[in-house]
Amino acid sequence: MGIHTHPLFLESVLVAWAALTAGAKFFDSEASVAVHLTPAMSAQTPPRSKRGAHGFTLIELLVVVVIIGLLAGIVAPRYFGQVGKSNTTAARAQIEQLGKALDTYRLDVGTYPTTEQGLQALVAKPDGVDRWQGPYLAKQQVPGDPWGRAYRYKTPGDHGDYDLTSYGSDGQPGGTGEAADVNSWDSAAQVKTQ
Repeated sequence: MGIHTHPLFLESVLVAWAALTAGAKFFDSEASVAVHLTPAMSAQTPPRSKRGAHGFTLIELLVVVVIIGLLAGIVAPRYFGQVGKSNTTAARAQIEQLGKALDTYRLDVGTYPTTEQGLQALVAKPDGVDRWQGPYLAKQQVPGDPWGRAYRYKTPGDHGDYDLTSYGSDGQPGGTGEAADVNSWDSAAQVKTQ
């Protein structure tokens, strides 16, 4: 009788297989064989749990955090770049609206408001102006630029009948990107000079 057909060998293979599927340990702390699984013990042994049933490992959590960080690093600059572009676009639109209101004021009164009267002349009748038909702005208040500052108005302007400017996010003349000036004489907010 060969070793592979010996009843004790077959029984030991079956015990080892049952121990593996039941989650038993083959070696104790002294690294000696320690499988003593009887049929009664195999009935008491809880079934082997599926991977992930008890939670995530630290490595798995770190991988997820790294992936989220990489995605945030890619998406955030694009998102915040769009916010800056939308503020600049809003400033251009407001300057165009203020330009139309100034042109309507000029048609009614005959001149643009003076630099001293400023854009307030579009919502409140200035002293000494007889043909004022305003208010010329729908909300009856002069809007600030998207960064919360007042538009700069000058007449006569250096670039036309008047100059209307927002200094951008930094509030200083010049700049690039979101900090660039938005002017009434730019191509997107063209002021008609007559």
